[in-house]
Amino acid sequence: MDDPGAWGAIAVANALSDIYAMGATPLFGLNLVGWPRDQPFEILGQVLQGAAEVARRAGCLVLGGHSIDSVEPTFGMAVIGEVHPDRMLTNAGACAGDKLVLTKPLGTGILATALKRDALLETGMAEAIRSMKTLNDGAARAALKIGVSAATDVTGFGLLGHLTNILDASKVAAEVAFDSIPVLPHARNLAARGVVPGGTQRNLEAADRVEWTADLTATDRYICVDAQTSGGLLLVVPPEHEAALLAALREEKTPTAAVIGRIVAGPPGSIRVARQLS
Repeated sequence: MDDPGAWGAIAVANALSDIYAMGATPLFGLNLVGWPRDQPFEILGQVLQGAAEVARRAGCLVLGGHSIDSVEPTFGMAVIGEVHPDRMLTNAGACAGDKLVLTKPLGTGILATALKRDALLETGMAEAIRSMKTLNDGAARAALKIGVSAATDVTGFGLLGHLTNILDASKVAAEVAFDSIPVLPHARNLAARGVVPGGTQRNLEAADRVEWTADLTATDRYICVDAQTSGGLLLVVPPEHEAALLAALREEKTPTAAVIGRIVAGPPGSIRVARQLS
């Protein structure tokens, strides 16, 4: 981001996502700051203000933190939360027949890379910034209310990387419908022009258990593995609860509530991506 407050807000929303992905409630956080001595501390103040606003919205107390000198600015947060063991969301309960539901669109990695390469104005990132600043608390509440088989958040390993973690833990496979995946504006065009972050490229190289149908382009593949910051929750829901979950997500006003695929029997961790599923 070019805006310091948005940068701090996104960093905290990203940190809190791990808490929400397990159905937990955040309790408190500790700021982690690296700051160059030749950069104005007023800018750091804006970063911390943006961070504090999101933490306040989450009901998460910021109890302090730690700062060091660094060559370039860095900011993050360590967060502690709590969840009852009987209500914990994990990535290990997916069953064949369950549906895959995604609560935020993809493409933040591509857009952020475009901004850094001067291939996109920050105004073109407005929807991405709103998405990244949005907490996953509503998605977590909906998942707990309806009951899901498994859950994870989608961050640096991309959609398919985090889905693979669910499949490995649950010993199942999956099918994904590419045309059902929500994507942020401009992300497709930028990826088609080769504006792709290094993390996304590495994710694609690591996707050796993914079967891509012939009609999916290189751009489509990059979208599926794009390294996300403060992405949404990927929820695995039994088919009989699908409609109720989608209704609950809409009630919580999550950025998206998209059914993007299904769990199937097969070699654990394997994924087939097609433009549409039969």
